Amino acid sequence: MGKYMWTDGSLYDGEWDKSKMTGRGIIQWPSGASYEGDFRGGFIDGTGTFKGVDGSVYKGSWRMNKKQGMGTMVYSNSDSYEGLWNEGLPDGYGKYTWAAGNIYIGNWKSGSMNGRGVMQWINGDTLDCNWLSGLAHGKGYCKYASGACYIGTWDRGVKDGHGIFYQPGSKIPCNLEVSECATNNDGTSASSSSNEKVKVGLLFILQNLCNKWGLRRFFHRPRRISNGTTPIFVDDSGNHLPQDLPNKSLSSNEGLQNTDVHKDFVYEREYIQGVLISEQPKGKHSGMLDSGETQENTWQKQERGPMETIYKGHRSYFLMLNLQLGIRYTVGKITPVPLREVRSNDFGPRARIIMYFPCEGSQYTPPHCSVNFFWKDYCPMVFRNLREMFRIDSADYMMSICGGDSLKELSSPGKSGSIFYLSQDERFVIKTLRKSELKILLKMLPKYYNHVKAYDNTLITKFFGVHRITLKAGKKVRFVVMGNMFCTELRIHRKYDLKGSTQGRSTKKQKINENTTLKDLDLAHAFHVDKSWREALFRQIALDSMFLESQSIIDYSMLLGIHFRAPNHLKAATSHQNTLESSGITSAMDCSVPLHCEDANSSKGFLLVAHEPGTTAGGSHIRGSMVRASEGGYEEVDLVLPGTGRFRVQLGVNMPARARKLLESTDAVEEYDVVLYLGIIDILQEYNTSKRVEHAVKSLKFDPLSISSVDPNLYSKRFVSFLERVFPEQD
Repeated sequence: MGKYMWTDGSLYDGEWDKSKMTGRGIIQWPSGASYEGDFRGGFIDGTGTFKGVDGSVYKGSWRMNKKQGMGTMVYSNSDSYEGLWNEGLPDGYGKYTWAAGNIYIGNWKSGSMNGRGVMQWINGDTLDCNWLSGLAHGKGYCKYASGACYIGTWDRGVKDGHGIFYQPGSKIPCNLEVSECATNNDGTSASSSSNEKVKVGLLFILQNLCNKWGLRRFFHRPRRISNGTTPIFVDDSGNHLPQDLPNKSLSSNEGLQNTDVHKDFVYEREYIQGVLISEQPKGKHSGMLDSGETQENTWQKQERGPMETIYKGHRSYFLMLNLQLGIRYTVGKITPVPLREVRSNDFGPRARIIMYFPCEGSQYTPPHCSVNFFWKDYCPMVFRNLREMFRIDSADYMMSICGGDSLKELSSPGKSGSIFYLSQDERFVIKTLRKSELKILLKMLPKYYNHVKAYDNTLITKFFGVHRITLKAGKKVRFVVMGNMFCTELRIHRKYDLKGSTQGRSTKKQKINENTTLKDLDLAHAFHVDKSWREALFRQIALDSMFLESQSIIDYSMLLGIHFRAPNHLKAATSHQNTLESSGITSAMDCSVPLHCEDANSSKGFLLVAHEPGTTAGGSHIRGSMVRASEGGYEEVDLVLPGTGRFRVQLGVNMPARARKLLESTDAVEEYDVVLYLGIIDILQEYNTSKRVEHAVKSLKFDPLSISSVDPNLYSKRFVSFLERVFPEQD
């Protein structure tokens, strides 16, 4: 035991070992802050209590002078947090209680609500949702104190996309994936809250046992003790959720305007950036799902989304393990090879790596828990150079596809029967190939490589690897890894697959939901972009089409993704707000967290500014020159979306535009600010004998110019001509 006082007045009184503070002790700073608890090697390490100058108190685990592990913090404003900490900030699972009584229980990251969690307001409203940086972001389920609920998606704190609203007293499906229906008297989920309390309680019991048995971890020596405190987590959660009532002005049921809304009505809604743009009673001319489905089945289908994570026991589980193991082996083998220009012998089916992967491992392969398989990697040096062109780091590439997370499989295969997988971070798409498609890709690869190298801003699909897995039974599965052009922080509200043909190019309304990729005849908008951008866009489309024509490729299409910014006339509309106010709802917020509203004086939902390197959010594999705009002084520009972020603008990536739609009933035009994503996909279909026969047969019944299967030269011209109508010149 002993005391030590520093020249600045700090005092330590406690145990020592080899001239280091080690054991139990108390340290007091001149500022008034104090700590009592464990020390190790001269640093706060173990468990103890810290009292801050501002009156805050932390009790729990420490590691090298920072809060680490389980702990409870009571802040100076009477807020409290109980849960896991990392590097001095809430990180992991925990419960935060505001002084006003609002509670959040769920996952945290670096001091912000991040991941799955439940927010409960003092008035009984609850929101079970995914969270990102303190904002509701993803699929969620909000339950109002009145008994009404809304099931849908949020984007950075605002409702965005399709959802279902249940009136108070309506039958709510009890097989929700996001929450349980059983609730307490205050409207919170009974099973959810009890599980959370048990989880936090078990963590504290485990910590106490570790302390009792002396099971402390040993770490490297840190620097000198700091007496800083954790900043208070500001209560930006709002007081409650505004209860959305049916918007009579948007309802397609005329009878609702003169009668009270029946409590059993369930409404399908669509929001754009927090603004309700469409609403109709479920099952009444629904454009989202078949009206014959039950509510339970509707929720299962909609909330499951377009993909599912591959789990142990899934039909694709062993295939996924084989694919990840093979890519990890190939990329690890090719990466150390010095980068060089590709040669002619780097192309073709004979340029490959072949390896056998037995379960027990071999001299060259590790043991694994999948099935025995043969692995073939085609043209590894070519695809290594392509990844370098697109600035894909090898380590990031392997971690994205082969890391600890599983891949995601699209729930429905493509029209060709191909199955699509996504990496967990959704940066890469993995598609199964037919043997004929593999041959076409390897045949065109030299020309494709030269085209991509010559044109930085090509819109053609980006290929990063081609592989084949052969199982013991002789079954062969071929894969191609591509870039996901919709890997963006912005929500894609509409997707279109545009070929320029008209025969069969529409989608049945009964099959449309928020995950549907629409077709040519479904497109009702024209998009106006900056004049210089339009010229550059069609210059590149023409070059890409000429390349595909030279390879006798048809059936390719322009995949168009649209992110809508809520139009100002809807932002300023008072009909929905009046509906809320007339129902006694006074909150101006339409979400559970503060909405960073756009500037009311701005005529657009976005702003173009001169590019500032390092300040923008880049895509997962953005490559090429940035575009210049007159609005930005003919300099390279960034796209600023108020309340969302700042993005690099390139050809086909983060391109702002004005969408114009002619309303059917009148000559009025509806305009939206949008952000566009463009890419040419499905480039592995040759105009071969079977396609010539298809053209001849269909020409007997339909207009030869309207069908998809036509001569490559005609296909290219029709494709460009159609897109020129989609992107007309501005007046």
